[in-house]
Amino acid sequence: MKAKKATAAKGARKSPSASKAAKAAKQESKKPSKPKKTWKYNKELAKLQVELVKLQEWIKAKGLKVVVIFEGRDAAGKGGVIKRITQRLNPRVCRVVALGTPTDKQKSQWYFERYVMQLPTAGEMVLFDRSWYNRAGVEKVMGFCTPEEYEEFFRSCPEFERMLVRSGIILIKYWFSVSDEEQEKRFKARIDDPTKRWKLSPMDLEARSRWVDYSKAKDKMFEVCDIPQARWHVVNADSKKRARLNCIHHLLTQIPYQDLTPPPIELPPKQKRRGYVRPPLSDQQFVPEVY
Repeated sequence: MKAKKATAAKGARKSPSASKAAKAAKQESKKPSKPKKTWKYNKELAKLQVELVKLQEWIKAKGLKVVVIFEGRDAAGKGGVIKRITQRLNPRVCRVVALGTPTDKQKSQWYFERYVMQLPTAGEMVLFDRSWYNRAGVEKVMGFCTPEEYEEFFRSCPEFERMLVRSGIILIKYWFSVSDEEQEKRFKARIDDPTKRWKLSPMDLEARSRWVDYSKAKDKMFEVCDIPQARWHVVNADSKKRARLNCIHHLLTQIPYQDLTPPPIELPPKQKRRGYVRPPLSDQQFVPEVY
């Protein structure tokens, strides 16, 4: 009787493959699921990007000229917002301008000249990753301009922006505000990440040591250049994801637009070969399939 029970128990045991499958399923269930906040962020970002595409089509159809300026502290997240705005857009309609150090020739030009060359034509939106406000910030703090050039900027800038608006350009300005503690955290993250270390220039490190000077320069910039025709909009950027969503949402409210999404497209039938013979694949140079 005992022998029969032992045999039955032995037969009831799971096979090795079944045990492994059960163990794998158990381990899979223990894996942390994607955070709810991340799912919500991705969902909201996707919705906003659909609206950005609608805005793009409206700008193109109506021949609007849009300039969006992104300024703020180093590591405040300007680049991340710009990347999410342009991610689904046509680069022929939405263009990013990030000018480098001016050449000797550009230094001899009217200060705003090289920025004027980047202004949008009809049906185009230009995003300035830093702009003519370099003079009010980094050039002032780092001593790259004279006191006379600095004062002349504040005499000229409000009039320059009023001229842009009168010419039909929609001018939107964002300042990304980040706390001292959060900036230090992001700087350290850049140092630790080889793919982000290039973002941390000697100028950024020097700017960090002059935090108060930059604060004073920003206050003066807001005092003089926050004009009714082109107000400054401050984005709280201590949370990168919230800053991206809030900024994009605000941008969509600045330009009234309608949905011009075309109806579903039907693909035409593929052309028949009619005697076409494809050359042998051996005649072509293929990229090695490493992956």
